[in-house]
Amino acid sequence: MIATPRRLALPLLLLTLAPALAADEVDDFVEAERQRQHIPGVSLLVVDDGKVVKQRGYGLANVEHDVPVRPETIFQSGSVGKQFTAAAVLLLVEDGKLDLDDSVHKFLTDAPEAWQPMTVRHLLSHTSGLHGMPQDFDYQRDYTEEELLDVIYGLRLATKPGRAWRYSNPGYITLGILIHKVSGQFYGDFLEERVFGPLEMTATGVISEADIVPHRAAGYRLVEGELKNQKWVSPTMDSTADGSLYFNLVDLVKWDAALTDDRLLSEASRREMWTPQVLADGQPNKAGYGFGWSFRDVAGHRIVSHGGAWQGFSSLIFRALDDRLTVVLLANLSADACDLAPILHHVTAHYRPELAALTAKEHDQ
Repeated sequence: MIATPRRLALPLLLLTLAPALAADEVDDFVEAERQRQHIPGVSLLVVDDGKVVKQRGYGLANVEHDVPVRPETIFQSGSVGKQFTAAAVLLLVEDGKLDLDDSVHKFLTDAPEAWQPMTVRHLLSHTSGLHGMPQDFDYQRDYTEEELLDVIYGLRLATKPGRAWRYSNPGYITLGILIHKVSGQFYGDFLEERVFGPLEMTATGVISEADIVPHRAAGYRLVEGELKNQKWVSPTMDSTADGSLYFNLVDLVKWDAALTDDRLLSEASRREMWTPQVLADGQPNKAGYGFGWSFRDVAGHRIVSHGGAWQGFSSLIFRALDDRLTVVLLANLSADACDLAPILHHVTAHYRPELAALTAKEHDQ
């Protein structure tokens, strides 16, 4: 008989294994919040006026092996990965391979008749009428792209395309398949060739449990106050374009820099990506959503942000465009138990006090 490992009390485990931190007001707050929320590990990046002023990890990337979080630690992106899918689509627009206002039917000719008015723009901005996957969808089954499309085609549109904003993972899964059909490459390979490779984002790519991935963090969830490993999903469902990426702080510094000039996307594409898309009634969508980013303009402070949650990980990226401040937070605890908003608020208030009011109620997607 194999002996069952003795269970450790969660708060004691995390406190005992947490590495010591140097005296710093921001570090002290992040570490205290990490322990309060029982988050195994957190990564924090702050870029101020183009310079990295904070890039460090707190707690553990892997609790079982007592591995601390470092800037190189690789986390899962969750829906923060949607901005990379959006960038891929915009690159295809710049290549002349598609237009934002093309009907989805142009590329997916077997789509339902109700999809005729649906455009690429609608999919990017969550205004397609699609919402969530079916309640009985099996995330532990492998699917072909055609099988995934059949599932999504079977969804009833919540509204006609362009009429309302509803957050939609199926919409971004569809975009990944569309990228494949237009480019001839799996969307992850397209991103590697056109985004990750040119930017030297060597740690970023589509999730793979089979590959050897140095510095990979483990994902966790809380079950009745006890730390558990993330639930398993199939390789297919860990590689869709709605947010199934790996990345770390080192690579996100490069991504942030690429969003400030024309090295990857043109100024016109970046402006389009951060512009709240207008509904059929002429009004901006309620979330201020562009393409893979939410946008707000408060008293002259233009803010773009996005959050993510998947497989025992939570993530948040916040960019104050006019204030030239970027904050990235990555954590290896599921979003139902992890709230990164208090840390974001404290960090932005420390580096830009004038932004404190804008982040007091910031929440990830």
